[in-house]
Parts: sequence; structure tokens; C-alpha cells
Amino acid sequence: MKFPLHSMALALGLSLASLAHAAPAQPAQQYFPLTSFRVGPYAAGGSGFFGGFIDYMRLINERDGGVNGVKLTWTECETEWNVERGVECYERMKGGHQGAPASVFNPYSVGILYALLERATADKIPLITINHGRTDTTDGRVFPYIFPLQLNPYSEVSAIVNYIGQQAGGLDKLKGKKITVIYHGSPYGKETIPIIDLLAKKYGFQAKHVEVPHPGNEQQAQWLAIRRDKPDWVILRGWGVMNPVAIKTAQKVGYPANRIIGNIWSNSEEDVRPAGDAAKGFLSITTHPSGTQFPVLQQIKQHVIDPGHGNLPAERFGTVYYNLGVVNGILNVEAVRLAQARFGVKTLSGEELRWGFEQLRFDNKRLKEVGALGLLQPLKLSCADHEGGGAVRLQQWDGQHWLPVSDWIQADRALLRPIIEQSAAKYAREKGLTPRQCDKP
Repeated sequence: MKFPLHSMALALGLSLASLAHAAPAQPAQQYFPLTSFRVGPYAAGGSGFFGGFIDYMRLINERDGGVNGVKLTWTECETEWNVERGVECYERMKGGHQGAPASVFNPYSVGILYALLERATADKIPLITINHGRTDTTDGRVFPYIFPLQLNPYSEVSAIVNYIGQQAGGLDKLKGKKITVIYHGSPYGKETIPIIDLLAKKYGFQAKHVEVPHPGNEQQAQWLAIRRDKPDWVILRGWGVMNPVAIKTAQKVGYPANRIIGNIWSNSEEDVRPAGDAAKGFLSITTHPSGTQFPVLQQIKQHVIDPGHGNLPAERFGTVYYNLGVVNGILNVEAVRLAQARFGVKTLSGEELRWGFEQLRFDNKRLKEVGALGLLQPLKLSCADHEGGGAVRLQQWDGQHWLPVSDWIQADRALLRPIIEQSAAKYAREKGLTPRQCDKP
């Protein structure tokens, strides 16, 4: 027997009016929860990075209508680069937004990464730690949901030592040299101590490690000790306010800026401008240049900045931190695009997006297609390799701009990989984990 719609509605306690006004289905969205930090001693890094990331996602929405029609959405939770707040933000945001799950986090903090590593793995949510993080998470067999994209800490210092070797006329010429590392007193700062010591033993140079307590406003004693020791080079593994203080204090004690090499978090305009003339000649590594000449930056200018929708003041457009946020956006969006090709054009889960990150391939052809040739280094990730790059360039501050002074310098990944695997295997044993078999689908 057939019943008219009116009778069915009455039977269900509904009205025709309620059926007519039923809410339409929510369009597919890809949600990016952002554990940002825009206040505190590290605000320059956090605001620049997340500002560039957001502006790139806005570009994808405004220019393309999203990724194959799936709009990108995001919310921010202020952490002040504080671990406890980072965990609170994660727990608050991991449930998703407007029906879209939290399928990826970009914590931008080593401390927050360590606190979230096991939680996110259990929740099957990828953690993207571009240019930083825990080095052994490079081994995706043991850490399937952690991605230290482009450059892990071991690769960073290995590439710096390779550059110093070039300047000396060959790595064999490092024997007898003195290299001092002045580092931020945090897990991030301490991460590379054993690798520097390993490289010192391999190449015969003397290594010293000098800690600067958080946040780094006072370094007089440390730099006086460096002056007394007279190292050939100083590697600055700083962060935030520590960097300009280091540069200015080095000048006060008479250590030349052109013998200091800043690491990947000591390489921005915000690190050198506050130091004034003391920063002239200062060197640093980078995985990407500053500047607005790249097609993707010009597209952001056209579709986001000029219409007045930029996330930051216009003067920060194209700076080092901003451009890193753009690069991070490119990598996140590419992972979405790749995962859609396999799992369908829809809102993706964390497990599906993890697969997308493991398929990231950027050769010059693809870099040109996304407008990032020269901005982003070639990358190739896999199930076992969650870094995919391992190269840096050197840049030097002329008082106004960063100028490139080297080609790509590759880390000694063949030396580092067994160390990474050994550390990852130890973690797996401690946690009772069975590493993935990467030759299986």
C-alpha cells in the first residue's frame, strides 16, 4: 500500500513545512586546525608562518574554489609556543569543525610535537613538522603519522658542516678547526648535540656546545667564553629573541658576524633587523629564499593581498617566515590533491591524508606548475622517508636583504640514515611497536 507524503510526515510527527526547510547537506570541507602563536617571545615566527600558510589556503579557495571544489577551512588556537597550551588546543580541535574532521596538525613546535606524538598517532592524525621536529620521525615505518618535511635537525647541521668544509677547501681540511654551537636551551636546541660530536670525530674538528636558557635575552657570559676560545666558526641554533641578542652580543665581544652561521630558525628578517649594523655579513641556511618574485607569491598578491584579505601587514609579504608558511601550504594542499586522486574528491580522513603526504613528489616540472620553482627544493617522500629533501642554501645579510651565496648543499643522508633507523628501532622496541612493511600496500 502506498501512503501520500503528507500522511508519512504526520506519522513521523513532521510537517511539510519542516521538510521543505530541512538544512541542505554541508559541502565538503578540508579542515586545518592551526595551533598558532602570535604573542610572546616567538611571535614573529608564529605570525609569519601561519600568516603565509593561511594566505596560501585563501589563494586556493579564491582562485580555484578549493581543491577540486573542496573548500579549505581553518581555525586558530593560540599556544604562545607553550607545550601545555598546545596540548589543550589539540584536544579542543581534534574533534573537527563544522562536520569536517581534523585530518592534519601543523604544531610548529618541537615541544608540542613531543607532547602530541603518541596522541596523534593513536588518533591517526598526521603531524607536519616542516624543517624541525624529532629527527628519527623521518623513519615513517616506525612513525607513520609524523612528517619532518624538507629538513630534519640532523640534516640541518650536516649540511652546515658540509658548507664549512667547502669554505676550508674540503672536508678533510676541517681537521684541527674549532666549531662552537650556541644553542637554545630546549629540546629543539639540544637535538643535534650528538650529531655535531659525531661529525667532529669523523672530520677531526673540535666541537663545543654552549647553551642559552630560554628565551635568550642575556648571553654576555656565553659570548665572552666564545671569544676566549676563538673558534673558526660559530653555529647559531637560536629561536626568536635569542637570535638578534646573539648577533649584537657577538659584535660587543668582537666576534665577526661573517663567521656565524644561523640555522634554519635563525634565518629570518626578524632575526637580523633588530640587530642593526651588527648583523651585516651574518650567514644563515635556508630551505627557501625570501622575495615576492615567484609566480605563486604573485598569485597570492593578486587574489589575496591586493583585495585586502592578507593575514599580515603588507610589509611582511615575501619575508622568510611568510614564505615558509606558503611552502608549508603548498605541501599540505598537494597532499590533499594526491589523496583525493586515490580516495575520491571529498573530505579526507587523517589516515587518507597521511597516504597523500607519503606520495609527495616535487620535481622541477611540478614546482613550475604550482609556481614555486626556486622557492621549494625538489622533494620525494615515501613510506620510509618522511623528510624527502635534506638540502639547504646559504644566504648572507647585507643590511637590507638576504642574498644567496651558495647552491644547494646536501646533507650526508647516507651517514645519517642508519643513525635515524637505529633510534627509531629503539623507540619501537620501547613502545612495543611493529614497524610497517613499506613494500606492502
